[in-house]
Amino acid sequence: MLNPANQPATMRDAKESPAESETSIKPIPEYVIELVTRARNAAGRLATLSTSVKNQALTAMADALEEQTEALLAANEQDLEAFGTAPDKKPMADRLRLTKERITEMAAGIREVAKLPDPVGDMSRMWTRPNGMHVGRVRVPIGVIGIIYESRPNVTADSAALCLKSGNACVLRGGSEAIHSNTAIANVLSQTAEKFGIPAGAITFVERPDRELIPILLKQDRHIDLIIPRGGESLMRIVMEHATIPVIKHDAGVCHTYVDSDADPVMAERVCFNAKVQRPATCNAMETLLVHQGIARTWLAPFIEKLMAAKVEVRGCPKTCQLAPAAKPASEADFGKEFLDLTLAVKVVKNMDEAMEHITRYGSRHTESIITTDYAKAMRFLREVDASAVLVNASTRLNDGFQFGLGAEIGISTSRIHARGPMGLEELTCFKFIVMGSGQLRE
Repeated sequence: MLNPANQPATMRDAKESPAESETSIKPIPEYVIELVTRARNAAGRLATLSTSVKNQALTAMADALEEQTEALLAANEQDLEAFGTAPDKKPMADRLRLTKERITEMAAGIREVAKLPDPVGDMSRMWTRPNGMHVGRVRVPIGVIGIIYESRPNVTADSAALCLKSGNACVLRGGSEAIHSNTAIANVLSQTAEKFGIPAGAITFVERPDRELIPILLKQDRHIDLIIPRGGESLMRIVMEHATIPVIKHDAGVCHTYVDSDADPVMAERVCFNAKVQRPATCNAMETLLVHQGIARTWLAPFIEKLMAAKVEVRGCPKTCQLAPAAKPASEADFGKEFLDLTLAVKVVKNMDEAMEHITRYGSRHTESIITTDYAKAMRFLREVDASAVLVNASTRLNDGFQFGLGAEIGISTSRIHARGPMGLEELTCFKFIVMGSGQLRE
């Protein structure tokens, strides 16, 4: 990065806006070309590094984050102050906020990635053709991955770690609302990685917050092999309109939980409460609760009382409001909405068919869950519901790379091609064919 070698990066960035650095002098197109060229140059060398070198760098990066906790919190405080405290900003402010615990979690995620098997070089199979040549498929890095994201500074650490371990250079462009936090984190990670043998440019961060930079970045198909956007509808629209690079979308999380008539009521309460309340500003939090009319008569009203005691605003269908008068009437727009807050849409349904029809109509194919003791219904739900992850008797909050044993994730893909669901190390690689011959020719 651009910080003097004798000056701690995070301390400098906590005092000086990245927009005031020397990078702001260059025209945007020139600045972007310089960054992506640097990342492309690093990609070839990074792809051939040994697992031990990558793991040593990752471990050092995790240690460095914890050592720089106070500086990172100071940088984050600048972002929080600039962002403001308006009530409608609360969900994003929660995503933006760093704490000592969250920095510890970031470091733990990086160490977890270091422990995972290295997918690079893995050969899934090899076979022999009738002419005697041996053909195999081996995993290789994708190359340079561009990641455009909003709000959460932890994405900077997760993305850098996963890309590094999978042998990919990364170009990270965080949101302007987290520019100080992301710059500080990226500087700590990149400078530490370089000290442990990772080529300069392998972790490239876009320090300039200019919005007009994104369309230019999205057209760098000579240097960037894949774009992964993580954010709201407006970001997705910009990416899809301007990208000349393949895109894997990490779209909105309109997640449902369906409580079946055969559900264990105690389990249903615990799972649904966790899905909504544990951390409502995340993409895998439950946004709509669907309840079978058979269990709704006795289960729904007490559960809504518990939600309200936890400051959840419940917006219900007419049947829900009849059973629980304290609920507010829901509008059509409330179904299919990603609240990212302590707000929940609730609908009473006649049966599982109606629940699945509702999910098909309003869901974002992110995460869907059923609570039931009926095995046949559970298997049908798993088979017929279309989402990146479908769960039985488990909270939607569990759709996460760390929870699935993948280590830190680069995001949850709602695309169908190449990768779907939490994207861990394997999802950041592709295959190439290798052939071992002894003089074979095509006749």
